[in-house]
Amino acid sequence: MAEITITDWTTRDVRFPTSLDKTGSDAMNAAGDYSAAYCILQTDSEYSGHGMTFTIGRGNDTVCHAIAHVAERLKGRTLSSLVANMGETWRYLVSDSQLRWIGPEKGVIHLALGSVVNALWDLWAKTLGKPVWQVVAEMTPEEFTRCIDFRYLTDAITPEESIAMLKEMEAGKAERLQEALKNTAVPAYTTSAGWLGYGEEKMKGLLQETLAQGYKHFKLKVGTSVEQDRKRLSIAREVIGYDKGNILMIDANQVWSVPEAIEYMEHLKEFKPWFIEEPTSPDDILGHAAIRNALKKYNIGVATGEMCQNRVIFKQMLQYGAIDICQIDACRLGGVNEVLCVLLMAKKFGVPIVPHSGGVGLPEYTQHLSTIDYVVVSGKKSVLEYVDHLHDHFEHPSKVENGHYVTPTEPGYSVQMKEASMVEFGFPGVEGSWWKSEAAKPILNGDKF
Repeated sequence: MAEITITDWTTRDVRFPTSLDKTGSDAMNAAGDYSAAYCILQTDSEYSGHGMTFTIGRGNDTVCHAIAHVAERLKGRTLSSLVANMGETWRYLVSDSQLRWIGPEKGVIHLALGSVVNALWDLWAKTLGKPVWQVVAEMTPEEFTRCIDFRYLTDAITPEESIAMLKEMEAGKAERLQEALKNTAVPAYTTSAGWLGYGEEKMKGLLQETLAQGYKHFKLKVGTSVEQDRKRLSIAREVIGYDKGNILMIDANQVWSVPEAIEYMEHLKEFKPWFIEEPTSPDDILGHAAIRNALKKYNIGVATGEMCQNRVIFKQMLQYGAIDICQIDACRLGGVNEVLCVLLMAKKFGVPIVPHSGGVGLPEYTQHLSTIDYVVVSGKKSVLEYVDHLHDHFEHPSKVENGHYVTPTEPGYSVQMKEASMVEFGFPGVEGSWWKSEAAKPILNGDKF
């Protein structure tokens, strides 16, 4: 193949008005508009790389501005030079000292990094004619390890340990790969019924619907009041039962302090949740450990990760034994490279991976990551969140059949959005687009965009 050079980049601010029907609503985020801060890497070839990071509305434009600063560092670079050592490329992208000053691997700059890095992986995979998960699955342990920047991590895991673990997992890899190709590698769980803004009848109907579709794992949002949460969880257990192998999870979205989380969960323990997700601040390692220790006697685990800012926070969570479930996010972290090192650390510390996937584009991304974890890293199946909305805006939407994700086979990272969708829901919009319509006024006037 001829040498490919990245010639330019564009960003797109795309927002979907999910606040109107309360899709995505939880105790911390009552009315979000699911949004994509989108990056397109342009080249001197037929290929382009598409990446995005997820926000919930205001501030999406800020991330787009940051994407421009990060993507500029790739302009004029050849693809072969960038992918020859992806760990070095990742270090290069986070080493602009002036950008690092306002976001040392966290915050808006890190969100932008995730969008750009994922676009680079999408571009690379497209040129190889393979989905991203397969690109990684076909790497040698040494190639996989070279994708990772081990700075700040070697007190928890070293490159040598990484290679040794991956070599150990070569046994059975061919069989696991066949399961992926048969669409049985990644079981799905649903959050679609659990948004706090949904009424009880809507919630009940959606639970019944997803139960009939073969789902076995169901997640509900909690954190408004004990009385309301107990009522909603009672309805959920009436539908899914206790003794049918159906598993309930709950998510507080950081609304509690540590003592509040422990006390609150005392009132919900009878509903036997598998875990409580984000019970407190995502940065509080010691707090999560305290909650975990307090809930052990009830067999309730603690999960977090969707807003963990970087691999260092995950390192400390895992080293300190603060979590039972590790919830990587495909673009809160700095793209595929940083996710891979968290997968390795979770493997070393024996903590299962259950990615955060409740947002536009996230199921498209995370189906690749869960497949990588099962086939290459942990060898253990875990569940992956699926929300049943906004997939129709993507060229290759994620799908669930028979309770499992359909393993993606199209080249790339699955988040290439349809041009028509980017125009229709682009913000602030062009004449004739959704955000210029009468329907947008309640959001624009009420939320003061």
